[in-house]
Amino acid sequence: MSKVFLITGAGRGLGADIARQALAAGHQVVATGRRPERVLETLGGEQDELLVAALDITGPAAAETAVEAAVDRFGRIDVLINNAANFYAGFFEELSEAQVRAQIETNLFGPMNVTRAVLPVMRKQRSGHIITISSLAGVVGVDFCVAYAAAKFGVEGFMESLRHDVEPFGIRTTVVEPGFFRTELLVDASTTWGELSIDDYAERTAATKKTWESMNGQQAGDPAKLALALLKVADLDQPPLRFVAGDDCLAAVEAKARELLAQVDASRELGSGLAHTDAA
Repeated sequence: MSKVFLITGAGRGLGADIARQALAAGHQVVATGRRPERVLETLGGEQDELLVAALDITGPAAAETAVEAAVDRFGRIDVLINNAANFYAGFFEELSEAQVRAQIETNLFGPMNVTRAVLPVMRKQRSGHIITISSLAGVVGVDFCVAYAAAKFGVEGFMESLRHDVEPFGIRTTVVEPGFFRTELLVDASTTWGELSIDDYAERTAATKKTWESMNGQQAGDPAKLALALLKVADLDQPPLRFVAGDDCLAAVEAKARELLAQVDASRELGSGLAHTDAA
């Protein structure tokens, strides 16, 4: 059955792959990006089943406008894919406060803005599926990713809690945790390096930045295959609450789950028996 997809960040990377494959599968697609002309060029020009709309996800009004355009054109929105994101890379002290806020503004508040604009449509339909792209860094914190991880951990909490809000209206949620895919997240247009410099970090910063730069275009994951997998997830009657994507992420999330269980056990002696004595 044909569905209407609204996809953010559809001008390149994973968003473009999802849009292409959704169109090829016979779906109707609302492909959004900050530069709609680039989105249109990337997806091969005007098509009957394609609407290209301008959308900077950090603007709530822009999200509402894009949603209105989608409904005017196709009458409904069945699947929202919150894909647009960027990456502020650096050790915490070398990221300015403005950079950290900008990271969270895009990668956490951005998906919230678009979701808030879409939900009235889906509630009216009593159906819909919200898919938000998180990251391995939304489950496992690593160095040089503190701002990005803070935003993506926020996405995880947002989506896990949102599920309970919207399930009564027939709306499903899935948070996607990809490992390293060639999604253009590490290209200059998406990556911003810490703007501060501290001598104690200088040697590590130079080495770590070189490592990240060398990874661009060398990641193991194929975004076209991930896009196809996401279309299959969107087609499920009971989609997963979490979709862990990529062999590297599967292994890392399993390891994190074991670590959490070990930490629960290690906390049990001191962490139990802390209730008031008058508690039943």
